[in-house]
Parts: sequence; C-alpha cells; structure tokens
Amino acid sequence: MRLTARTVEVFRKGERVAAHLRNSGNHRHTTIAEHMPSSHRHFADWSIERIRREASAVGRSTGALCEQILEERRHPEQGFRACLGIIRLVKSFGRDRVEAACLRALEIGARSYSSVRSILDNNLDRQAAAKRAADGPAILHANIRGPRYYN
Repeated sequence: MRLTARTVEVFRKGERVAAHLRNSGNHRHTTIAEHMPSSHRHFADWSIERIRREASAVGRSTGALCEQILEERRHPEQGFRACLGIIRLVKSFGRDRVEAACLRALEIGARSYSSVRSILDNNLDRQAAAKRAADGPAILHANIRGPRYYN
C-alpha cells in the first residue's frame, strides 16, 4: 500500500490494483462495495436497526438475545453474523422453536449462534427450563451462611 495525503493506492506483486481519494475528516472506515469480498457484501445491506427489527419480528427473546450480542461487541457489526444466523434459523426450525431456544440461551447466559443452534439440534428448546426458587439459595449446604449472617 502507498498512502499520501490525498490518495490510497493498493499494489499486488508490484502492480497497482486500486487507487482512491483519501476520505479524511470523518475518522471512520470507508469501503467501496466492489472491493469487498463477496462474503462481506452480503452484510453490507444490513444495519443495526434492521437486525434489531428482524430479530424482534421473530419474538421478544430473539430480539433481546440479538440486542445483547450486538451490545457485547466492541463494534456492533462484529455481532452481525451471529444475529443473522439466529434469524436465519427460522427457515429450518420455525419461529416458535427459535424463540424458545433464544429464551433458553438468555436463561443460561449463552450469547452465540452456535449455542442457539445446539439448543435446537438437541431439542432443549422443547424441555422445561429448570426453575430456581427466587427466595432461596441456589445451593443448599451447611457451610453457606446466607444473608442473615451479614446483617
């Protein structure tokens, strides 16, 4: 690569393959769609708002899971593939099963496409989730002091 104050040039084996005017001032990445790999072009038409809208259309839990995936990434775009994969699971498994799988993923703290896919593949979305007593300790053992010990 050769960078000047006004241009960016890309070379391959000594031959210039691309040259562009430098886009300075906005302090953001700029990409020309024709130069993107075909696997990346598919995501170029998607925005964070569109992913949120599509995920919420599947259901409340799907929307919440995708929102968490996008929020946990330093750059929300890094969560696009996971969210799109989860949304795409509706074609194979149906809206109700994907929604149930996302609810289960939220309950166990899973935040990935592969986790949701595994839940669906193993039919864990069809099993009742283990309920913990809201007022009791998660583990019953004689050595656990509980909140009364500290008050």
